[in-house]
Parts: sequence; structure tokens; C-alpha cells
Amino acid sequence: MRAGSRLASGLGFGAAYVVAIWAVHAINVLLFDHTLFALGVHPRDVSSLWHIFTAPLVHGDYAHLMSNTVPGAIFSFLIGVTGPRTWWEVTGIVVVCAGLGMWLTGGVGTTHIGASGLVYGWLSYLVVRGLFNRSLRQILLGVVLGSAYSYLIWGVLPGTAGVSWEGHLFGALGGILAAMVITSDDPQPRAGAGDRGGGAPHPVQP
Repeated sequence: MRAGSRLASGLGFGAAYVVAIWAVHAINVLLFDHTLFALGVHPRDVSSLWHIFTAPLVHGDYAHLMSNTVPGAIFSFLIGVTGPRTWWEVTGIVVVCAGLGMWLTGGVGTTHIGASGLVYGWLSYLVVRGLFNRSLRQILLGVVLGSAYSYLIWGVLPGTAGVSWEGHLFGALGGILAAMVITSDDPQPRAGAGDRGGGAPHPVQP
């Protein structure tokens, strides 16, 4: 992808994330009188297992929504810059890991909603991906983001009532898993890098 296409991709995914969570919240408040909370994850309730895909879109109130808007938009943009395939792969892995983690370990009778698990997953992916694809630029970005958002580490620990630490923890683990397994974010060789000097390529000795 060219630089302009990468930027457009990042802006598109960043904006799409913000529009999606704000639109769902507006619909929930104005049209459904907050009943869309039922689309959250209900631990060990088999009938609601598919809610792992809807829970990230639903938020409890405007404070909850705002807390996920800015960091989520930044992380979505940064992943989207790499390309649509990478964004979808990372997001899919994180959503499934966070959702299943909450469903398996959350308290029975609780409801888990919000995009914070996704935000934690995106962040952990961005922090560690350079270690797996050996990109110095991505390692440096990871250091910057890890330093700027280091305070979020406390969110993966239990202790705050009403906060789904399980979603944060398993979302973060999902981000690390994504960094380990996907290859669409590997740095691309520069065009023509192997053709310098002309002629046939030299054989490589074992």
C-alpha cells in the first residue's frame, strides 16, 4: 500500500470505530431505553455466547463511552494504517479472546459490556508486534505507546467494582496472540531491492 492509501485506511478504521460505538449508544438510549445491555456477555450462558461479538459495541453511559472513544480511535487508526487485512485479523482475534475469556471466567449473573477489552487488545498488539515481525519502527512505536498508557496495566487486575478486568486481561492476551500469529503486518521489502546492480541474483550458499 502507498503512503496515501495507508493513511486513508487508518483514518477510515479510526472513524468507523468511533461512529459504530456512538451510533449504537445513541440507538440504545433513544430507541431502546437502554435494553441493549442484554447484548452483553453473560458468563456461562450458552444461549448468549454469540454476544461476544455485540458486547464491545454497547456501553453503560457516556463516561464509559468516552473512556473508550479516544484511545480506541487512536489504536484503530494505527492498526488500520498497516492495512485492512491486518485490522480485521487483529480485531477478530482480540474480540474472540476477550469475549470467551469473560464468558468462561466472569461471575455468573453479571453482564459484561463495552469496548475496553478491544482497546486493551489493540494496545497490547501495538506494543509487542515489533518484537515478532522485527520492525524497528514498530518496536519504537510500542515503546512510546507502552510508556504513554502504562497506567492501564492496573486494569487487568481485579479489585474495581463494576469493571470487567476479565475483558481487559483476555483482550490484552488476545492482542499478544495476534502479534505472534499474523503475518500481514510484516514489513514489506522495498520494490526493486533485490535487483540492484542488474543481472541474475547471486546464489546463496547453505
